[in-house]
Amino acid sequence: MDDTATDMGARAQAARETCPFLTAKQAAFHLGLAYSTLKRLRQTGKGPKCRLHGRTWRYHIDDIEAWSAARTRGGDHG
Repeated sequence: MDDTATDMGARAQAARETCPFLTAKQAAFHLGLAYSTLKRLRQTGKGPKCRLHGRTWRYHIDDIEAWSAARTRGGDHG
């Protein structure tokens, strides 16, 4: 992992611990997506719920987790 990825991971972890809202870049990193992919998902209404805070899109960690969980496939799900 390079320094940028390590820094983004540390920032995302700190955000989860101190503030439930992640920036789009932090949310993309958390989901393992490219920022451009998350942006496209937001623009098409297919991504996790997000909020516009000023000029910055923010993603609540619970919304990210719920969106991800809703895409679970395979395995034994009852």
